[in-house]
Amino acid sequence: MTRVVLGSASPGRLKVLRQAGIDPLVVVSGVDEDAVIAALGSDTSPGDVVRILAQAKADKVAARLDDVIAADCVVVGCDSMLYLDGQLVGKPASADAARTQWQSMGGRVGQLYTGHCVARLLDGNANRQVSESSTTTLYFAKPTASDLEAYIRSGEPLAVAGGFTLDGLGGWFVDRIEGDPSNVIGLSLPLTRRLLSRIGLSIADVW
Repeated sequence: MTRVVLGSASPGRLKVLRQAGIDPLVVVSGVDEDAVIAALGSDTSPGDVVRILAQAKADKVAARLDDVIAADCVVVGCDSMLYLDGQLVGKPASADAARTQWQSMGGRVGQLYTGHCVARLLDGNANRQVSESSTTTLYFAKPTASDLEAYIRSGEPLAVAGGFTLDGLGGWFVDRIEGDPSNVIGLSLPLTRRLLSRIGLSIADVW
């Protein structure tokens, strides 16, 4: 069986894979995301930003694997960011930043972009690599001041892209979505299935 390696510390991505029948080896990439973004041109599209970040993570994880794992595995790298008001937003740096973020996006529509990269390793060598991004549109509710403060105190918005979740406490404040829900959690199952197919793997190969 081909081993799946998840290059992310995200509990949401891990949960998505486990619920879909895959128990991956987790290897955190440690990529300096700010440095990668700073090296990109200002005209880089939101989809390309998260795709390039996902690729950087997959590359770094693939280079760190021991020989036993690298003999037959697929590395999955992902990165998610919210696009609102013409800007990409990652994890809020503080409670104040999370509050400001929610005050801006409450009652509005945003797009969650997630970049995906899958790299096939055989006998320690990168055999094939493909990457793409997926987008889901979200319609945010406008939480009351007391609900927002309680949400911020929970700590959840500080740990996730855009300061919200779909599958956690933040789900109370998402009225509806258009697109793939697993993409919002951090790993699109439909897109990952297509990318695996492009590198010669079926879902049955990694279950």
